[in-house]
Amino acid sequence: MGYNAAPLERLIEQFAKLPGIGRKGATRLAYQVLGMDRQEALDFARAIEEAHTKIHRCAVCQNFTEDEVCPICAGETRDHGTICVVESPRDVTAFERTREYRGLYHVLHGLISPMDGIGAEQLCIKELLTRLNTGEVREVIMATNPTVEGEATAMYLAKLIKPLGIKTTRLAYGLPVGGNLEYADEVTLGRSLANRGEL
Repeated sequence: MGYNAAPLERLIEQFAKLPGIGRKGATRLAYQVLGMDRQEALDFARAIEEAHTKIHRCAVCQNFTEDEVCPICAGETRDHGTICVVESPRDVTAFERTREYRGLYHVLHGLISPMDGIGAEQLCIKELLTRLNTGEVREVIMATNPTVEGEATAMYLAKLIKPLGIKTTRLAYGLPVGGNLEYADEVTLGRSLANRGEL
């Protein structure tokens, strides 16, 4: 239990459950919450409650939304012939920040990972296949992370999609802007060579 009052200890324990937050960080956050005035603290608690009660998955792409269908899927200016497949809603945010992509998304909510007991049936794959059967989609972009799990998931999906006659592409990976060749690992360098383009 330690030296803290029980309610403070419970708050620390809740923060410590968040990934990447250790006991020290959790304690710091708990004290910051205690330092708020009553209204700020209630607003903070309400924001957490509302995020859980009002946000759900989009009926089409599985991204988080307040509405039945998210604004991206409902957007008339988006290219409905292209779907970018990502692991999590955070990835949608990353792509949207680029302002380069005008198509739609599909969020898997995870990756195939036998080591963690996550199989294809636990991901939003059947929802993706349902969307592909409309005949509207021309291209599916696999935008899973370049990890073992990300590659395995992309390959699995590509095998399912190819028979449908839909073009399946994979994000190009290579050297980061401002990077240094000397410090690049051999896999990244190899990918950069393989994905080189004409100037």
